[in-house]
Amino acid sequence: MTQSCSPTGCGPLTPEQEHILKGHGTEYPGSSPLNHEKRAGLYHCAGCGQTLFDSETKYESGSGWPSFYDVRPGAVETTQDTRHGMVRTEVHCASCKGHLGHVFPDGPLPTGLRYCMNGLALAFEPS
Repeated sequence: MTQSCSPTGCGPLTPEQEHILKGHGTEYPGSSPLNHEKRAGLYHCAGCGQTLFDSETKYESGSGWPSFYDVRPGAVETTQDTRHGMVRTEVHCASCKGHLGHVFPDGPLPTGLRYCMNGLALAFEPS
């Protein structure tokens, strides 16, 4: 199931989306239908509707989560995440502060970044 958003926000969150966005949870790798989404469009925060990613920046990372090499300007913020015995860079929505996933320095050019996102934290809007 993909969630739809409008400029005024998204529909009600499922318990799984609440767990990810508000509880810093993670979905199972390979479980998101957005892994296979190839259409042109925009990816929004499922919590508030903020536009986060353009489809042109999506790529297959092999990680099991939707991945992007760039983000829309000002759309996300990052913090250091030391949970689970490792140091990672957490990505959250700049608007509602919902947890989206993590960013790693092993992505493709031109940025060299891999925004590894929980599909349930995103809503896709085809062009």
